[in-house]
Amino acid sequence: MKKKALRLCSLLCAIALVFTAASPFTEVSALSKYGSRGEEVRQIQTRLKNWGYYSGNIDGIYGSQTEAAVRYFQRKNGLTVDGIAGKNTLAAMGISSSSSSSASGAGSLSSSDLNLLARVIAAEARGESYTGQVAVGAVILNRVSHSSFPDTVSGVVYQSGAFTCMTDGQFAVTTVPDSCVKAAKDAANGWDPSGGALYYYNPAKTSNAWMLSRPVITVIGSHVFCR
Repeated sequence: MKKKALRLCSLLCAIALVFTAASPFTEVSALSKYGSRGEEVRQIQTRLKNWGYYSGNIDGIYGSQTEAAVRYFQRKNGLTVDGIAGKNTLAAMGISSSSSSSASGAGSLSSSDLNLLARVIAAEARGESYTGQVAVGAVILNRVSHSSFPDTVSGVVYQSGAFTCMTDGQFAVTTVPDSCVKAAKDAANGWDPSGGALYYYNPAKTSNAWMLSRPVITVIGSHVFCR
């Protein structure tokens, strides 16, 4: 009887493995790739579509269009181009997965949002004083809270034309110093040296008449902060 029971158990396990392997779609919370489906895929599609990388349906199915859009996003943002929305790609999109989400100890931001904020601070203000770095982070978070802008860190960061570093390649290649990580945490915890600014610019590099017309709040280093 014992031998029969063991053989039956082994057979059931083998059948279960076959059905698992044969399923064309799988729910993957930490690693979405071709064939995956679920809420995480829907988030990926939504963000890529909002940023102009994806033109397909928001259906939660990781098909060839979604894979191509992920590859495009990865290529444009200095990530490994494999078409798989792994930990680093999800973090760059500002999407928290079961493997990348954790308590950050910095306001209500997820670890992926905090990492994204630090990357932008590094690309936009790595040569500024520490206060200037925190101020740039604060501007991003002020936009998240403002009704005129997207309501997520990634939405603000990847909004078309919002930050120079996203178009000149600096975002993709800049190493993130420890000071920028700390600055992101301080901004997330509520320190706002910008005084509530929604914009900033370097007057030596900006000729945009609209930007130059904004009411100035403060100047920190080479950046003018305005509303």
